[in-house]
Amino acid sequence: MLRFRSCDGNKKIHFGSSEPEDFRVGEDGVVYAERSFQLSAEPTEFVVSAQDKETQEEWQMRVKLTPEPAFAGASEKDQKKIEDIVFPWQQYKHSSPLKRQKRDWVIPPINLPENSRGPFPQELVRIRSDRDKSLSLRYSVTGPGADQPPTGIFIINPISGQLSVTKPLDREQIASFHLRAHAVDVNGNQVENPIDIVINVIDMNDNRPEFLHQVWNGTVPEGSKPGTYVMTVTAIDADDPNAQNGMLRYRILSQAPSSPSPNMFTINNETGDIITVAAGLDREKVQQYTLIIQATDMEGNPTYGLSNTATAVITVTDVNDNPPEFTAMTFYGEVPENRVDVIVANLTVTDKDQPHTPAWNAMYRMTGGDPTGRFTILTDPNSNDGLVTVVKPIDFETNRMFVLTVAAENQVPLAKGIQHPPQSTATVSITVIDVNESPYFVPNPKLVRQEEGLLAGSMLTTFTAQDPDRYMQQTSLRYSKLSDPANWLKIDPVNGQITTTAVLDRESIYVQNNMYNATFLASDNGIPPMSGTGTLQIYLLDINDNAPQVNPKEATTCETLQPNAINITAVDPDIDPNAGPFAFELPDTPASIKRNWTIVRISGDHAQLSLRIRFLEAGIYDVPIVITDSGNPHASSTSVLKVKVCQCDINGDCTDVDRIVGAGLGTGAIIAILLCIIILLILVLMFVVWMKRRDKERQAKQLLIDPEDDVRDNILKYDEEGGGEEDQDYDLSQLQQPDTVEPDAIKPVGIRRLDERPIHAEPQYPVRSAAPHPGDIGDFINEGLKAADNDPTAPPYDSLLVFDYEGSGSTAGSLSSLNSSSSGGEQDYDYLNDWGPRFKKLADMYGGGDD
Repeated sequence: MLRFRSCDGNKKIHFGSSEPEDFRVGEDGVVYAERSFQLSAEPTEFVVSAQDKETQEEWQMRVKLTPEPAFAGASEKDQKKIEDIVFPWQQYKHSSPLKRQKRDWVIPPINLPENSRGPFPQELVRIRSDRDKSLSLRYSVTGPGADQPPTGIFIINPISGQLSVTKPLDREQIASFHLRAHAVDVNGNQVENPIDIVINVIDMNDNRPEFLHQVWNGTVPEGSKPGTYVMTVTAIDADDPNAQNGMLRYRILSQAPSSPSPNMFTINNETGDIITVAAGLDREKVQQYTLIIQATDMEGNPTYGLSNTATAVITVTDVNDNPPEFTAMTFYGEVPENRVDVIVANLTVTDKDQPHTPAWNAMYRMTGGDPTGRFTILTDPNSNDGLVTVVKPIDFETNRMFVLTVAAENQVPLAKGIQHPPQSTATVSITVIDVNESPYFVPNPKLVRQEEGLLAGSMLTTFTAQDPDRYMQQTSLRYSKLSDPANWLKIDPVNGQITTTAVLDRESIYVQNNMYNATFLASDNGIPPMSGTGTLQIYLLDINDNAPQVNPKEATTCETLQPNAINITAVDPDIDPNAGPFAFELPDTPASIKRNWTIVRISGDHAQLSLRIRFLEAGIYDVPIVITDSGNPHASSTSVLKVKVCQCDINGDCTDVDRIVGAGLGTGAIIAILLCIIILLILVLMFVVWMKRRDKERQAKQLLIDPEDDVRDNILKYDEEGGGEEDQDYDLSQLQQPDTVEPDAIKPVGIRRLDERPIHAEPQYPVRSAAPHPGDIGDFINEGLKAADNDPTAPPYDSLLVFDYEGSGSTAGSLSSLNSSSSGGEQDYDYLNDWGPRFKKLADMYGGGDD
């Protein structure tokens, strides 16, 4: 085959042959043989022309066909002669004068088998110019495989133009080489236009088929008919796919297991499609098949073709061809009465399909025996069992046993042609167990209509319960009160008779919408004891037991006639007909009420109170109003409306002063309060004046005493001899009245002079009895000293001032008796030595002898 290409690839070329009956040139430039014929040993020649359809330019090439040797090992003399490529080529056409053609020819491709054994370099073709006779030319070749990578595969003799290959070629690496031959003179000048040389590597069967996967996985449903597609396996061959070397054929070498038939599958030898060829696929018997697949090139020729194998694993998928079957024809269970949401029976089934698939999952339905829908059947997702469950309570006294009919099915329908066996239905026998049930009141709730005002101790009704257990040995029921918000009722524990314990009042806060609810309990003596509750509803009928009252209780109006209307409303806890319409009127007494006020009814429940006189002094007034309802008999009451009369502005609102009065004090009350405050201030002022006058009198008396005879000075000196102010830190007033100690709360506050008389009222001490025993006085003084020493806030002046004062009103006797020699000489003062260092000076004075 020869292929022609123009230098300008965009040209549209038409090819022709000089021997059209033997050879035809296609539009792609490939030469085809039109008939089969034997080639002689001599080359067969014919001319191929190429014409540009647009420019009508024409090129011609002579083609020589030489038979190739039968095998690679033919002798050298049998090898074809090396062809010479001359550029340009000339010929006469139809005896026309010599015409030089264009030089831009594409040389027919050179076919070179791959994996050639040599020897190398191996000559391919000789490049020659028709000008080599007159010039000394040099030939070269360029392109991939020559001077470009991979370099050195093709070489050319620069003198002779002999083109050779230096090593074996591999079509799977490079299928063709595109070279360009050049002719230049000794100076390097181009003599001829370069010509293109295409070298095609002829494919040899040197590659085995290779499967894309070594293991292929496919699925097929069980029960599939013959001809069902399963999967496709694919192999590739690196050799030329358009030649026999790359044309593959598939076949199945083996099948495991071989049941029910050794040939369950077949394969399309060209496409690799695997299909079923026999019936009988059953997942429950064979779940998986393993096929060994072989691919062979050379169109499957077992002698010359190369082969390879792969494994095809075909999984038989499940279909619902096995219905669920009960393991028993009858199942048994029991359930206590009145129990719900309990499992009473467990139904077991078997299914040969693949577990936990829709073809295996069972669904249960009841076909009979439960008309009231007291049972349901759930499916255990793990075990596929049916769980018979009670969803409505069952009464033993009504039904003691149930016999249910149950059917089992799968989530998906059975495959066509498969019927449900008898084992897909079963019966379930359920026994009801009697238990102690709770008693119940009849009716519940019980409604009783009763007028309010029923007195305590009255029989209201009888509220009893019933026990549903007719087959158990039990005594009578016992009753008790469970809820009675107002504590109005009691129930007899034996007969259930309900009596009142207080007066029934419809207006009670425990009554809602005329209804009072109480709850009672009935208990039996079963094992275990059971109880039930019942509600008694008492509908209280209204009686006229409440008089109407005025609302609001307080109101405000102006001093003048306009505006002064007050709207009031009558409120009655009773209901119709014991409520409105109401009658409003003012009482006859006191007479000032009707003289000052007037009332007018404006509707059945409302009236308007207003001033009758032109002006009423501001203040708070109590206005009695008599309201009578429409009951039979009538009920009336006198309600007091507290009206605040105030000064108003032009808008009818009380002014600021009146708001103060409105806090609850009238003008007279405020005047009384002011008078009390003034009187209190006068009394306080008189008390202060009186106290100052007494203080002046005391100071006048002090000035009349001789300073030398002033006992206070002596006392001051005595105190100094006792060790200073430290010895004065005690209360000598205890010496005057040992039994009456002045409390700390009445001590004067502040520090005063020693000779100053206290300004507060002098305490009046009772007359002392006879002097106690000296020992008792010593104990008393010691206790007083301890109290004074432990009181850090008491100044030393307090006690001394009281003791030291001997003026008018003092209950103490004169201290001048201490200087009496007559009384002191006869008394023993030795005990003063035992009173401590504070009385050492006195002990020296009276107990120390004549000194």
